Amino acid sequence: MNTIYIFGLGAGDFEQLPVGVYRKLKRAHPLFLRTKEHPAVKGLEEEGITFTSFDDVYEKHEQFADVYAEIVSILVEQVKHGDVFYAVPGHPLVAEQTVQLLLEEERRGVCRVMIEGGQSFFDALFAALRIDPIEGFQLLDATSFQGDEWSPSLHTVFCQVYDSFVASNVKLSLMEQLPDDYLVYIVTAAGTKAEQVKQVPLYELDRQTVLDNLTSVYVPPVKDEPLLYHRFETLRRVIATLRGPNGCPWDRKQTHASLKRYLLEEAYELLEAIDENDDDHMVEELGDVLLQVMLHAQIGADDGLFSIDDVIRTLTAKMIRRHPHVFGNVTADTAEQVVVNWEKIKKEEKGDEQPESLLADIPKSLPGTMRAYELQKKAAKVGFDWNDVEPIWQKVEEEMAEFRAETSSGRRAELVSEFGDVMFALINLARYYGIQPEEALQMANDKFTRRFAYIEEQVRKSGRPITSFSLAELDRFWEEAKENGR
Repeated sequence: MNTIYIFGLGAGDFEQLPVGVYRKLKRAHPLFLRTKEHPAVKGLEEEGITFTSFDDVYEKHEQFADVYAEIVSILVEQVKHGDVFYAVPGHPLVAEQTVQLLLEEERRGVCRVMIEGGQSFFDALFAALRIDPIEGFQLLDATSFQGDEWSPSLHTVFCQVYDSFVASNVKLSLMEQLPDDYLVYIVTAAGTKAEQVKQVPLYELDRQTVLDNLTSVYVPPVKDEPLLYHRFETLRRVIATLRGPNGCPWDRKQTHASLKRYLLEEAYELLEAIDENDDDHMVEELGDVLLQVMLHAQIGADDGLFSIDDVIRTLTAKMIRRHPHVFGNVTADTAEQVVVNWEKIKKEEKGDEQPESLLADIPKSLPGTMRAYELQKKAAKVGFDWNDVEPIWQKVEEEMAEFRAETSSGRRAELVSEFGDVMFALINLARYYGIQPEEALQMANDKFTRRFAYIEEQVRKSGRPITSFSLAELDRFWEEAKENGR
């Protein structure tokens, strides 16, 4: 089986080329270069070393993936006729996609691949920046960078920042997490006589003239703690500290049970923010709900039972599993089809396990109106429901009559029971008309609050105590509030 020998041209000038690599290049034939746009290539030409470059392939394609695929295709075709020699910038195993593709060809048994050494740009880069990577270092490809890949506490280098378009993508992603004037460094031709290191504010990153295939961008570790407040790991550490030995006495004494009421309160405050259409309020209340999740997860971790990682892992797996129309090959063009698929998958996950009732998974802790709504909806799915609204109206009237009759009996328990039946029937009526009873009741509460506030306002203007007004007088204010659209 023939072999492709791969050399690294290093990160600097021809004089910095390792002697061993230079000697092998002198004997290499046929020799291919991924690109001749490299400081060492002029020296190779002066030494009489002949080669074929793939620069013309770059001109043929708009995507790097297509460029690399064609280069590998040419090399694989050449190696069928004998050994081939291929040289790339830097070290063959550092930020070199064509080498990875060739190694894949080797795994497929197409050819052998031998890495013949070379110097990566790391040494020159670290020397230019005066940093020690042992403190924590991250190398990212600027051409395919995603914002969530960046770890702000590490020394970070973006390679392949070859033009202003790539620099702009990096800049915009980082500006979502860093101040616009955060200082970064542009390093060009590290390790050569043309080496340049320039410090610029982040917002100017894509406005620099010196951006080419020898350019990297260095982002120093973030040391200012408030700049990391948006990071999940920061929140996680804060919650762990609050629950830790030297943390907050209140947080340390909480249990799953003691936090239950706070979760419910925060959820309702979030609903209020949503109803108000107040984005800033929603941000705050969503944070309060997340706080409850984090506290419960930290309690689980403190008890050695589960952690926030388990919560996220379980949720992620469930979302992928229950959305095969997104992450698999199932088709679902409508929301209704999605719900059908969801219920089917949910049933398959439970296997042969038979619940004690179809209604068993409706939480008893739900507010009464919400639980009644969900119970009725669940029963309706198996046909326990009226097909039109008239019988529902009749049921409401029947329950009202029974409640009215019970009011004179003096039997407290029966009276409460009949009133519950009235509410249950009304909720069924609301469900038929597509009304969420909890939402409707909240609207009624808000309406009452506004109109009563108007009554109080008029009373204050009169200078009299509210208790001195008759019901008729107060009711007149109420009607005024209605006429004013309150």
